[in-house]
Amino acid sequence: MKRWYALYTKPREEVWARTNLEERGLEVYLPRYLKRRSHARKVEMVKTPLFPRYIFARADISLGERPAMAYAQGVEYVLSFGNQLGTVDDILIEEIRRREDENGLVTMGIDTGFKPGQQVRVADGAFSDHIGLFQCSSDDQRVFVLLNLMGGSVRGRLPAESISAEL
Repeated sequence: MKRWYALYTKPREEVWARTNLEERGLEVYLPRYLKRRSHARKVEMVKTPLFPRYIFARADISLGERPAMAYAQGVEYVLSFGNQLGTVDDILIEEIRRREDENGLVTMGIDTGFKPGQQVRVADGAFSDHIGLFQCSSDDQRVFVLLNLMGGSVRGRLPAESISAEL
């Protein structure tokens, strides 16, 4: 019977391991999401594994598919507890897949409902009652808002629940 197994990969080799497992005929799932990354004054959104160093493979151990998982390039080991391989319920994999958008990326956090450039009011906190322009959501329940402070635009990172569309 085919079951899902958690595999621990080498650092930053989740995609490489997935490719090698798929070439061995296994069904593989690598959930990813968009993460905000800043580097040298450049901000970009990059596809990042939801569970760094972990991927899921569906195999039938009774048919001898364990070596195909354990010895694929990029895989360090199949997660186990003693002599028992760690399995993952189909329901958990389905739940993660239900959270994917049309691009196959898991949506993180809450949907604020705001569009980039939309005017918002800061409802509470140090910037309470300031009006700003919504920029984007972060991957940690926060949003970025451009606030007009001290004669210029200042980018603020605020909790998502602290802004509203009511002006």
